[in-house]
Amino acid sequence: MKLIPYLRSLFLAIALTILYPAGSRAQETWTASPETVAKSTRSQKGFNYFEDSIPAYKVPELMISTSGKQIITKNDWMKLRRPELLEIFRENVFGRVPNTKYSESFKVVNTDKNAMGGAATLKQVEITIASECKSLVIHLTIFVPNNAEKPSPAFLLIDNRGPDNTDPTRKIKSPFWPAEEIIARGYAISVFSNSDLDPDNFDDFKNGIHGVLDRGERKPDAWGALSAWAWGASRCMDYFEKDKNIDSRKVAVVGHSRGGKTALWTGAEDQRFSMVIANESGAGGASLARRRYGETIARINSAFPHWFCSNYNNFAGREDKMPFDMHMLLALTAPRALYIDAASDDLWGDPRGCYLSLVLSAPAFRLFDKYSVVPELMPPLNHPVIGGHIGFHIRPGIHDMTVFDWSRFMDFADSVWKKK
Repeated sequence: MKLIPYLRSLFLAIALTILYPAGSRAQETWTASPETVAKSTRSQKGFNYFEDSIPAYKVPELMISTSGKQIITKNDWMKLRRPELLEIFRENVFGRVPNTKYSESFKVVNTDKNAMGGAATLKQVEITIASECKSLVIHLTIFVPNNAEKPSPAFLLIDNRGPDNTDPTRKIKSPFWPAEEIIARGYAISVFSNSDLDPDNFDDFKNGIHGVLDRGERKPDAWGALSAWAWGASRCMDYFEKDKNIDSRKVAVVGHSRGGKTALWTGAEDQRFSMVIANESGAGGASLARRRYGETIARINSAFPHWFCSNYNNFAGREDKMPFDMHMLLALTAPRALYIDAASDDLWGDPRGCYLSLVLSAPAFRLFDKYSVVPELMPPLNHPVIGGHIGFHIRPGIHDMTVFDWSRFMDFADSVWKKK
């Protein structure tokens, strides 16, 4: 994987001159600047930011089942490979949701049909989850364009930044959630806070949805916070299926950073989401763990012991022993649509590792859509690539989600949803 044979590289270089318009720096690829590498090395000592220091590695085969069967048909993927990969990630990374019975109810607590100066209707919904005298509420905020002639496709943001970034009154407007721009493009935009499901701290899984649904002693494959947040996104989808203003067949789940990891797992577990968008998801998200570039499995588990199931820590410093890597997580979105992005200063999240992971996931998408192809050579800054049901961009700047990112997400949605 690390060294591409000469002839293959030559072919890809020629292909890029076709994929990128003339004059668009077609022969270039993104490379971390020496200044950014030096800064990252100083700020996060003990972690690798040099491509030539990445150890030789070989990722597990995506298109060969655990029994050795070559995956060559759609049925092979949906009936054999996808279920076994899903099980691998439940067992080793994100954990299992308990089978505890619960009730679910929806209440629209506020409606403003003249939001955004009349451009949108605001709905605020309480989703109540209850089990054995315990309960919690997920607060879902939705804006729907008023000029829509039919149910609107929607974006659902898993918010890990706090209420100031997603103010429903729009007195505070943040580029992290540019709701006005999204409404203007003809999409509904919605959000819930991950903390509604589970506080983002290690509380021994006593609070949040774990406190509501967990029973008995936790096992090594019990669900962590990321899985809990993903479960909450699915409860929002339950509501969308009942809202006549939302086209529940066209809902994208979006997340930034830890939210991006969550979005990937949401799409893996819940196939009702027709699009998954992971913004700068890094370690435990889109980036290949075997590269050992930036944040590692050992570090992420020590810093955030509540995010994953405890089995994930078995691979700290033992990445080559994993029966998976994160290209397999990305492939679990297939045959639906997947968009990955990165920022040039965010070496902690390994932008190149995220792109390589996307390239390696593409064969699963091509079983369903022959046009799901992106170049193996990573594109330069501000040159998004979209191939069928997969897409990617890297932009200048820091670890964040911006209006530029959202505009590319909407471009991708246009290319996928408006063809149908």
